[in-house]
This record gives sequence, C-alpha cells and structure tokens, in this order.
Amino acid sequence: MHPVASLAVVTDTTTADHAAPWEHEGYEMVVGLEVHVELDTATKLFSASPHRFGDEPNTNIDPVTLGLPGALPVLNRAAVEQAMRLGMALNCTIQRSTFARKNYFYPDMPKAYQISQYDEPICVDGWLDIADGSRIEIERAHLEEDTGKSTHVGGAGGRIHGSEHSLIDFNRAGIPLVEIVSRPDMRSPEQAREYVSELRAILIAVGASDAKMEEGSMRVDANVSVRRPGAELGTRCEIKNLNSVRSVGRAIDYEARRQVAMLDVGDAVRQETRHWDENDGRTHTLRSKEDADDYRYFLEPDLVVVDPDAAWIDSVRASLPMLPAARRQQLAAAVGMEPDSEAVRVVVDRGQDNYVLAVGAADGDAARAIVHVKEAYAEAGDVPPVPAGDLAELTKMETAGEITATQAKEILTVLVDNDGGDPRAIAADKGFEAMDTSELEAMVDAAIEAQPDAWAKFCAGEKKAAGALVGAVMKASKGQADGKAVNILLNQKRTQ
Repeated sequence: MHPVASLAVVTDTTTADHAAPWEHEGYEMVVGLEVHVELDTATKLFSASPHRFGDEPNTNIDPVTLGLPGALPVLNRAAVEQAMRLGMALNCTIQRSTFARKNYFYPDMPKAYQISQYDEPICVDGWLDIADGSRIEIERAHLEEDTGKSTHVGGAGGRIHGSEHSLIDFNRAGIPLVEIVSRPDMRSPEQAREYVSELRAILIAVGASDAKMEEGSMRVDANVSVRRPGAELGTRCEIKNLNSVRSVGRAIDYEARRQVAMLDVGDAVRQETRHWDENDGRTHTLRSKEDADDYRYFLEPDLVVVDPDAAWIDSVRASLPMLPAARRQQLAAAVGMEPDSEAVRVVVDRGQDNYVLAVGAADGDAARAIVHVKEAYAEAGDVPPVPAGDLAELTKMETAGEITATQAKEILTVLVDNDGGDPRAIAADKGFEAMDTSELEAMVDAAIEAQPDAWAKFCAGEKKAAGALVGAVMKASKGQADGKAVNILLNQKRTQ
C-alpha cells in the first residue's frame, strides 16, 4: 500500500468547505450511520442497578452487571417504552422482537457476550427528513445493553496500544441503549451532520435520552465508502465512537478522501474499523471489520419474546409530543420567518418556542420576542425567567416606537435580573422617552451636514453609507434615537 502522507493537504479540512452532494475527482461518497443512544431510565436494562452518569467507578454494579453465575436478566419495561417512543418518532413500525447473545470478548464485557436484538429488532423501516429535503431511511432501531468503560493509562491519545495499564469501570455496563441504523442514504458530510443534529433534537423532545454527546450518552459510528456515480457500492470502513456533530462531519470527509487517494493509485480499500483522532484530523486503523458470523448470535435463553399489543402501542403513541420539525413550522409561521432560519432553530432546540408563542398570545409581537429570546435567554432553559406577559408589554412598547431597540435591550436586562417586572416603570425610571420627531430630524440634518461624503454615497445607492449617518445620530442622541426611524428619515430626505 502506498503511504498516506500525500493526504496531509486534507488533514484540516472541515465540512463547511464542501457543498452537498460531496464530490471529489469524480467520486461519490456513500454514508450510513449507526447511532448509539443511552435511554433515560432510572435503572439498567436487565437489573435494578441505578443508571447515573458521573458516580464513583464500580459503584452501580450487581451480579447481573458482572455476569456472575446464576444471575438472570429481567427486562426493563421503561426502556422498551422509550425505544417504542423513539421508533414512532422516526416513523418506524413497532414489531415483535427478541433478544440474542452477541458473543465477543472485551475486558469491559464481563459476560464475554452482549445481550442485543439481532434478526428481530423492535423498530424497523423508518425514515427521517433533513433540512435539505432529503429523506434518510432507517433500517432498524434495536435495544441492547451498553458495555463498561475502559481507561488506558500511559499511552498516546488514550488508546490501548502503548499504554502501561487499563482501568475498567462497570457502571456503564448494562445501561439500556438503542442503536439506530440508517441505510446508506447520505452523500455528504453536511447531510450526516444534519441527520445527527435532527436525531438528537428528536431524542430530547420525546424524552428518550438527554443525548449528551460529551458524556457519551449519544455516540455515532459512521460507515463510509466511495464509488464512481452509478457504480456498485464500494468497500466501507467504519469509524467508531464519534462524540460530536463536528467530529462526524470532519471524520467522514477525511475518510472519504483517504479512500479516493488509495483508489487513484490502484490500492484496494480494506474493510476495517477505524478510530478518529480529533487532534491530528485523521482516521487510524483499529481492527479488521467483523461480520455477523463472527459474533455467533443465538437466541438469549433467559429472556422472553417482546410483543407489544395494540393497546400498549396506542398508549405510547398518544404520549408523543409535537416533534421539532413541526414545532419549527409552527414557530416560523407565528414570527414570519423560515423554519430553517437560525433564530427559529435555536429557540426550538432550547425548548423556548412555546414561550415565544405565549408572548404572541399575550398580544405581544412574536417577531420581536424571538429576537430577544434568542439573544438574551441562552442560559435560561425551556422556562425563561421573565413572564410572557412582561415581554409582551416590552415588545408592544418597542413596536409602537415608545422605546428604541437599544432601550428595549436595557429594559430586558433588568427584567431578566429580577425575574420580571413592569417594562413601563423601568423605562420611566431610566428616563427612556420617545424622541420628538423634530428633535430627531434636527440630529439627522446635522449628521448629513457633518458627513457630506457619506450622504453622497447614500444618495448614490450605497446602503453601507447609511451606517455612518445612523451611527452619528445614535452618538448625538446618546443611544436614545430609534435606528429604524433614523433610516426612514434618511430615505425620505434622499427622495425629496
């Protein structure tokens, strides 16, 4: 095999540099994702040990977790319901399912097998639409138990190779997981990132998981191959345990380019599992890729078939909330923006969309409210501290021209600091009053006279020239002038 030093030029690439669909020297990228999600349950999948992040190592364990002789698994009903909720949100069919033993030995697998669903998963044949209009089909979403966590001490980059010793924490072993397997429908890093982002939003919305990638409760494996457009699928490589949306995009982009470079010099791509190193921006070989036969699956003898009846399925379906895509549509219609606009996406992701709608319902201006919420409520969670009625009153004062946008921000700061209040009283206390039209016009005339070059450029159609004129008026008025009113006066004077 030729050395990959020639790939140094792509080490630091980011997905922002490439538009979908991804193309590189006549090749097409093909990507399928396997997303592992820890379900939000109080206990583990097959035992009563607590499911908590951050506890002291090896404190949330029991005979089932450790695979001790005679210890029998008992299925967690809440985990099954969470898997069903997620499957329904992803448009899957909920079906009869069984558990199997997936046999392999790792130090963090004390039983030397993992209990997982194999040929009969609980959720099948779903789909997820993403922002560019593409539909990503979902082959399956199945239940399984998580493994323990290994910490390799003394090696480079935390890998086992070259480490002095390893530490095992079994707290995570047995935590309920759902593995969501897409079909190979993605053709660019952007699509993969959007899919992961939308999936994460759905997980949080339905309460299936906190989906904290930084804590490992959501992890992504990416299967990447390249081919000439229209050709058969190429040999894929799997990139394991990507733990951020940014890493998903960067790793997929690098791996596809690595494979293109190999094919261009006549090398064959080998099916294997690879590790993404965020520091050097490359994927590295971990092991040759196993096939299903290597795991010697067989039916788990200590668990019964899971076959939800129609009543149980209907009750779970009835509990589903409105999903993020529908919430974005609803909020966008209320504020007059596009569903994929930054403000709409940010507010929905934070869970603050109902608050903005409540401001509108209180006769406030929802379009102004979403701007304030996006900018001022970043740390507020889904229940902002200022009552919706107080923000509604502030937006009415702002849109009526009683206060400027700058003054509104100052009043909002006081409202946030005090968990609400009377915007009019705060405005009066600060001496905020609408500037008299004649006074404002005099300031505009003074700015025009002081900056004839800027005025000439503005009259010639250079919109940026207005900034200098508006800035001069804002300075003269000590920030109390309404920028919108200043622009209106400038345009009126230009046409006179």
